[in-house]
Amino acid sequence: MRRICLTLPTNRACPDTIAAIGEEAAYAAGHFDVEAHLLILDSSDPATYAAHARAVQALPDVPRVVVHHLDETAQRAFLRRVIAAAQVAKPELMLDLMLPNGLSYGACTNRAFLIAAALGCESVHRRDSDSRYQTHDGEPVFPVHHELASLGRPAADAAPGVTENTLEPRHAHQRVAMVGSSFVGELSVDIGEIRRLDPDVYHDVVSLWAPDDWSESQKRDLVEDSFRGAGTEPFVSDHTTLGLVDPMRVDMCNISFHGVQESVPLPPATDTIGSDYFLIHLVHDAALPGVLHNRNIVNYYTAERRTDAGFLAYQTRFVKFFLSMLYFNHIYDRMTATGEALLDEQGQVRPDVIAGFARESTLLDQAGNHRRLDRIDTAYRSLGGRYADFADHLATRRERLLDEARRDIEDFALLTEAWQPLVRASKDAGPTLTAGHPA
Repeated sequence: MRRICLTLPTNRACPDTIAAIGEEAAYAAGHFDVEAHLLILDSSDPATYAAHARAVQALPDVPRVVVHHLDETAQRAFLRRVIAAAQVAKPELMLDLMLPNGLSYGACTNRAFLIAAALGCESVHRRDSDSRYQTHDGEPVFPVHHELASLGRPAADAAPGVTENTLEPRHAHQRVAMVGSSFVGELSVDIGEIRRLDPDVYHDVVSLWAPDDWSESQKRDLVEDSFRGAGTEPFVSDHTTLGLVDPMRVDMCNISFHGVQESVPLPPATDTIGSDYFLIHLVHDAALPGVLHNRNIVNYYTAERRTDAGFLAYQTRFVKFFLSMLYFNHIYDRMTATGEALLDEQGQVRPDVIAGFARESTLLDQAGNHRRLDRIDTAYRSLGGRYADFADHLATRRERLLDEARRDIEDFALLTEAWQPLVRASKDAGPTLTAGHPA
């Protein structure tokens, strides 16, 4: 019987999501030959954590479902032991990269990867606290259904169970490394107001994540496709495609990985949206098989984003996303050019190659990022109101943000070089190190 890790990182109140993901874990254990470990990594304040603990205690006792609800104290204790056992360079910095003070989408998922390894789980299935499941005929539509049907199986064995197979025969021997889908509902990035205020400004801003050498036509297509997920059409019937999955078609609220998460981590950048999407690109560029399904999750916005503080924090993360693309576009180009040579003789990703591309990117001229900040400043001032106020705030942090964006990539290279020793140490540590607040 294989073990899987269904994980929910959160820093906000989400008792309903905990109940729903508990149902998905029970579905997995009831329909597949798996032991489902539900891992809730909780960075919430004490009152919210206590409410989550009550939600965890309210979950029904289901055979072959094990629940782990870990606060940051328990997570930090686990990480300290693993980092010490791995004997990596700069252990205190490594702890900061794994559990930073600021919000990091990549770091919270990296913690899930290591804890899953300690639990003996061969795959990690991630959901988000600001999303919920669709229903069909009164029943939840769980993505784990398609994830467990294909993930980790040789592509040739998974092929008969999918609706469509676009994979070239030469890749059929590789195991399915990723199964995912997207979302329906609100934009994944909270910028709908910009589009309503001025569609031209929306285009100017969103196009900033395109490579500098793209044509205007390519940028228009990117803007049209960006942050929309699967649109708004509700689930009607299943459709699955085996192939090399387009990174634009999947989202990190609805994703699962097998194997690749033990080779390369996610970038641990703080306060940067999109910093957790790296493995999706890596799976595609290394020509690792994936399955795209259509059990899309419903995305919605939490009330916190609508506050003044929430607006400021979110727009800062949005800007840092654009600055990160100077480096990631270079890394993605290098990965695309390298292709299947990203893999070793055993078909595993070569982390040294990825770390090398990351370090190479840090030598890039920052002129492109200066231009990005100039264009954001002009665009936001033209919108007026709180956007103009944000432009004022951004102007005072300009050099700091430029430095942070480059340092984030340096940190990613360092963590990638240390990743496999950390994974091995986690496996050696075993599940006892994850004891914190189990259900």
